[in-house]
Amino acid sequence: MKSWKLFALAPLAAAAMFVSGPSSATQEAQAGNLQYGRQYYAGWSNTYYQTRGYYYRNYYYKPYASYPTYKYHYCIYYPSRPRYVYYYNPVRRRYWGRYDIEAKGYSLLAEKDQAEKLSDISEDAFPTPGDMPAIPESTDEGAQIDVPPLNDLPKDDGE
Repeated sequence: MKSWKLFALAPLAAAAMFVSGPSSATQEAQAGNLQYGRQYYAGWSNTYYQTRGYYYRNYYYKPYASYPTYKYHYCIYYPSRPRYVYYYNPVRRRYWGRYDIEAKGYSLLAEKDQAEKLSDISEDAFPTPGDMPAIPESTDEGAQIDVPPLNDLPKDDGE
């Protein structure tokens, strides 16, 4: 092809790229999908909340894969209760379950047993640990929360 034809077609090719929009890979990268996927756990906070006796980390998730941003809940670890990682919804201000490190399973609290303070939840309210629950607000069946990373649990009570 003659160079003048290539030169004449270049604006059309550029216009076609502009009209079609960014590639799906670009969109995924912009949405954080290539780096983090649909869900991920942030690292533990460096701060021990002595008045409350815990460390926390954020659990980030998307209710469905193409959701534009991440939502989050807290994972709370009490060194005084080293067997469990508790899940807390900051919007509803409720503990809603816990991961049992020894049993390697999740206990999802019934709605009536969820509470703002852990001290308001009876130990008997936690069911036998089982599979991880669905990703919060998920719209697709079978999308489960990933097991929390356990290799980086805080080792002390901040003292």
